[in-house]
Amino acid sequence: MSDYQHVAVGVMVDERGRVLISQRPQASHQGGLWEFPGGKLEPGESVQQALQRELHEELDIVINLSNCFPLKKLKYHYPEKSVLLDVWSVMNFSGRPRGKEGQKVKWMPINQLAAESFPCANLEIIKALQLPDQIGITGKVESLEDFSCKLEELLARNVKLVQMRQPSLRPDEFALWAECAQALCEKNQARLLVNTSCEEFNKTSAHGLHLNAQRLLQLESRPVTAEQLLGASCHSENELLHAQKIGVDFALLSPVLKTMSHPNNKPLGWDRFREMAALVSMPVYALGGMAGRQLPLARRAGAHGIASISAFWPK
Repeated sequence: MSDYQHVAVGVMVDERGRVLISQRPQASHQGGLWEFPGGKLEPGESVQQALQRELHEELDIVINLSNCFPLKKLKYHYPEKSVLLDVWSVMNFSGRPRGKEGQKVKWMPINQLAAESFPCANLEIIKALQLPDQIGITGKVESLEDFSCKLEELLARNVKLVQMRQPSLRPDEFALWAECAQALCEKNQARLLVNTSCEEFNKTSAHGLHLNAQRLLQLESRPVTAEQLLGASCHSENELLHAQKIGVDFALLSPVLKTMSHPNNKPLGWDRFREMAALVSMPVYALGGMAGRQLPLARRAGAHGIASISAFWPK
């Protein structure tokens, strides 16, 4: 840890989906670029203490630490130094943010964040911010018509990332269903991941690929482009670490709680989930026994959000 400059970073998103960013002083390292506010930890400070102090000094706001959740940890090596960014979502604060040190600050829509306007170390934060806090997974259906109707109902609940998981389909059927799902997702400004092989994924126009644990462990490198999303299902530390090694954008870690579909699988529980999610810097979603009411618990345990079939897929 001593080789890295430890930096606390605060991410604040308003009700309009805009995130607060500030401009680095021209004379500083990476001067003139925009960043997410925060600063270095002082000796003896915890990350939360540093975050509270830095955001008050920089922005003249007071954050509510009970409504702050870990978002992401990442290490980055610049030629002149290495940094460890400890990124937290700040859900509540008092005061009106202003550039207390003379810096420019502004609220920017998340989907308009331009990578070239930020230090390279911030790019993974941008990618994580553009992931929603809920992932809907498709469940059992009787036909393509039934699938389409249920997917439309799911999307009407404002789910913005869907994993198409239909393991019983033949490859030709899967491609057809995926194109139907892609069209419905695009119509509702949502993104589609397909849970299938790399070969079958390449026959679709889906936004990304989701790997089951078996396919994940068979890969030694990222199988899709940087522009395409890559998710993975993980159940162990080894699988999580391998997902990070090959450059997965996020992982689903399960089962967190007991589920009706797999009653004999021992659940991790929130404490073990927290320990495992802390091993990797990529966003980790809680899966297994999840419902909307579990989202605050999941965030406190270090989850980016929750993923579920039963919570989102119509019966």
